[in-house]
Amino acid sequence: MPLNIATSLASTLIRGSNGIQSRATTDRPAELLQIYDIENCPYCRLVREALTELNLDVLILPCPKEGKRFRTELLERGGKAQFPYLYDPNTGVEMYESLDIVSYLFETYGSGDVPLKWRLGGLQTLGSMLASAPRLRRGMQARPGRPPEELLELYSFESSPYARLVREQLCEMEIPYIVRNCGRTLASEWLLPPLRSALRITPKSELDNRRLLLAREGRQSIPYLYDPNTDQGLFESGDILSYLDQHYRD
Repeated sequence: MPLNIATSLASTLIRGSNGIQSRATTDRPAELLQIYDIENCPYCRLVREALTELNLDVLILPCPKEGKRFRTELLERGGKAQFPYLYDPNTGVEMYESLDIVSYLFETYGSGDVPLKWRLGGLQTLGSMLASAPRLRRGMQARPGRPPEELLELYSFESSPYARLVREQLCEMEIPYIVRNCGRTLASEWLLPPLRSALRITPKSELDNRRLLLAREGRQSIPYLYDPNTDQGLFESGDILSYLDQHYRD
């Protein structure tokens, strides 16, 4: 487990500030966006980073290699097994190509302008490829589990090294889930939860998802998995991984 966390942290450090901070003023869509996704795919990561930065929740449809559950669905929908693939039920838009999707998200749900760093698409793609390297094949190969009747909800932000471990397992198990993005908007949110607790600091977050998490559990810590099928909520990546194995592993 320590090595697993260390390599996940390395991926986070390679991406710098990408996929951490969120905008609280994003015009959020009425219906969830849907992404056909592979967790450790460098192109998919770019889209997930943009979703965190825009404070957009998303339905993740995992498509690991040799997966059957959503790859077949995508072939029928788009004609090729290429990732990521966006479906926006609010506008009817469906599209491949990560940088095109990023531009669409900022133009549709952001200020209308694509930030400079995202206009430097080649550099972002290279950086994401480097970030995939420490994780090797994690989050890439199908090890199917049992799909839940109701969608799991993962409170996460893209560059969290601990949330990444959970997303990788969900991808391998081909379990669809909702990402409730919980990026950082305040300086106090950069403090580790144990330090915040020791200093008795409770950030008054600008984000609905962080406020909801605080109201539900009395604290804010990422990742947090809520399972409506059992009405259970769990912090701590190790506990979540064990829970997924216990309840949804074939």
